[in-house]
Amino acid sequence: MLQGRIALVTGASRGIGRGIAQELGMAGATVIVTGRSRDDTRTDGLPGTVENAAKLVTDAGGLGVPVFCDHAEDGDVEELARYVRETFARVDILVNNVWGGYEQYDHEMWQLPFWEQPIWRWDKMLETGVRAHYTTSRAIVPLMLEAESPLIINVSAGDNGKYLGDIQYDVAKNAVDRLGFALSKSLKKHGVTALTIHPGFTRTERVIDTAPKDALTDSHSPRFVGRAIVALANDPEVQKRSGGVYKVGQLGLDYDFQDVDGSQPKPFEIPDGYGE
Repeated sequence: MLQGRIALVTGASRGIGRGIAQELGMAGATVIVTGRSRDDTRTDGLPGTVENAAKLVTDAGGLGVPVFCDHAEDGDVEELARYVRETFARVDILVNNVWGGYEQYDHEMWQLPFWEQPIWRWDKMLETGVRAHYTTSRAIVPLMLEAESPLIINVSAGDNGKYLGDIQYDVAKNAVDRLGFALSKSLKKHGVTALTIHPGFTRTERVIDTAPKDALTDSHSPRFVGRAIVALANDPEVQKRSGGVYKVGQLGLDYDFQDVDGSQPKPFEIPDGYGE
């Protein structure tokens, strides 16, 4: 379905990014996967590397291309853009998925009042979230202007403007949503579609490692998010969604795709009063 398309998925060493990359590979795309984990250097000791993710893409039927990139480092992002320009000349699909806001995760610290939490948490949330999405878009968009149907998808989180339970997290994720909207307005005249998706509770490696098993009942796989990306990329009228924010569960209903186990995950909802 996506043969001949060039996709770039950031933060794809593991988790949602790897699931997205794998599904794009199954659709036949060439997928550039970026991340900081390679060989024996892995974020927080979690499994998965850019090389592993690229191999999954190739094994799935596409072509996986691993590129080490710390998206919080402007030099790395500039080098990524240079490599992509010289190797592929263009990008058709950009998935801004990179997110380091959960690094050094500590449940007890997360529950503290914000004035008792270390300021580095704010930096992690904003720098490896919205800023990384912005700098990557800034570097890659010039390579998308000649694509036939260029598409930018930001991966964020939320539920119709409800409070997300933590100030830093809430601000960072809402900023990513707004970035998608702003990109859609700025790039409309260039024919670039930009939108944002909200996965539900996803069984990433970190979630499986830290969440109680009974809490995973209403979760979905990372590949379910990837199927949403493929559906959007194949939609000839996707430009009508530009600037919007869409729950992955609802996209599953809209485009009639299921999770890898055949289930139909519901659109994610946050309980009223959460975090208050």
